Amino acid sequence: MRYCRLRTVGGEPVAELEVLSFQLRFGAVAVAAEGIGGVETQPEFRRQGHMRRLLRQALAGMAQRVDVAFVSNGIEGVYEQFGFIGAVAEGHLVIPVRNVEQAAGDDLGTAVPGIRSSSPADLPAMIRMYNTAHAQRPWTHARHPGWNRLIPQATWKPGSQTLVLQTDGAAAGYAVLEGRAFGDPLGSLTVDELVAENAAAARLLLMAIARLCWKRRLSEFTVREPADSLAGRVARHMGCTYQQRFPPSGGMMAAVLNRSSLVRKLEPELRRRAAVQQSDKAYDRAFDALRRGDLFPDDKALIRLLLGYWSTDDAYVHGISVPERYRDPPAPAPPPDQTPASKIHLDLTESY
Repeated sequence: MRYCRLRTVGGEPVAELEVLSFQLRFGAVAVAAEGIGGVETQPEFRRQGHMRRLLRQALAGMAQRVDVAFVSNGIEGVYEQFGFIGAVAEGHLVIPVRNVEQAAGDDLGTAVPGIRSSSPADLPAMIRMYNTAHAQRPWTHARHPGWNRLIPQATWKPGSQTLVLQTDGAAAGYAVLEGRAFGDPLGSLTVDELVAENAAAARLLLMAIARLCWKRRLSEFTVREPADSLAGRVARHMGCTYQQRFPPSGGMMAAVLNRSSLVRKLEPELRRRAAVQQSDKAYDRAFDALRRGDLFPDDKALIRLLLGYWSTDDAYVHGISVPERYRDPPAPAPPPDQTPASKIHLDLTESY
């Protein structure tokens, strides 16, 4: 973590922000990235341009270290002027407890075998399972061996509640429940993360969460996993709702700091998406054009394509065109309105 602070000549604090370093995935490739958070200006110094100056200075420093920057909770209508754009859709599963009960065929008043509370000794297995489950999913961190972002217990705060499924003496899945403060109403239950090694383990974890809801007299619960994840596919079989939001501004935002360097690092992922493993002159020509900015010159469009917020069809709808010399040859007798795809395949319509 880096702290960027602006002070008066006399040392009085004016504004500050935090810069967090991490590895972020663009599909099967993880690259070094930095994110901005903790942005604030002292009340007496607001509306004087101080934060604009601090943000520009921070981004200039970030560009010397990494090729891409992120804001996890951008203020609407603010970060666009610094090159950021909404680049990640926000989605979650809503699962009725009754559906889980019917799928399980058991009494929700009984305990699920193998479910227990987590301990620090479970972290290595949890990190391994997370990295394996998200190995090709964009906008996920590549967790290092010492990762631990679980919220510790403190006065009036119970901290993170994590359930672990143990089978044959080893952890086979886990679920991290959203932290609550003592005294908060029990009107909802949200699972921030649910990872399992197989469908049977995901099913048992969903059953355990449904039992917690049953004890609290809740009719449904929320799981912050995409519909095409393992947990999502199991929930879809049980019957659930998937709610997805594409905010026009604010929320999860990203900015390309160094296009050429970023694209070079992502070449293995672009080749994977395009299914081009051998030497291909047309692909190489299109790749160089993408790196230079001749192909998809708008960096904001590029980051949306790379992170799956847009498909190439979405880009075409919004007026982003591919120069004729970089297009695929049209198929025999294509429909009149068909737009040939680029040799560089940027589509990632599903997260996994």
